[in-house]
Amino acid sequence: MSRHNTIEMITQSAGATFEAGRTVGENLQSGDVVALAGELGSGKTCFTGGLARGLGVGEGYMITSPTFTLVNEYPGRCRLYHLDVYRLSDEGQLHDLGYDEFLMDGGVVVIEWADKIASAVPVNAITIDFEYLDENRRKMTIRGPNEKIQQIKSAMITEVD
Repeated sequence: MSRHNTIEMITQSAGATFEAGRTVGENLQSGDVVALAGELGSGKTCFTGGLARGLGVGEGYMITSPTFTLVNEYPGRCRLYHLDVYRLSDEGQLHDLGYDEFLMDGGVVVIEWADKIASAVPVNAITIDFEYLDENRRKMTIRGPNEKIQQIKSAMITEVD
């Protein structure tokens, strides 16, 4: 029996992608890692904005991709560490970034372009692959530990009802 589960969904707008992120964020807890992958413009940062709100990061914080700073931190129910590893040339640079400390700090770590550092992503991470379908629609494939994915799936179904 598999210890991992999958949710596939298509969002019809940026707002729906943001709300999917909020639902995921509401169901995260300290120590969770969310690894995001997908081409430029596929919805990773929009989703992370919703996830941040779901973690209780206040509306006063603008959630932007840390493309040049590499890491943004936000206070919420759990501290959010938002990493963008697109500019890293190798996984060795993660150490200089403080990656291990973020993982051990007890916050929630969200990694954009996680496929670039796949071997450094914890095995119990929630992975989300984003696919650009058209100007508005995005396909998200969410994988992770069975219990966590079931919790997220139940929350998404409840919100639709």
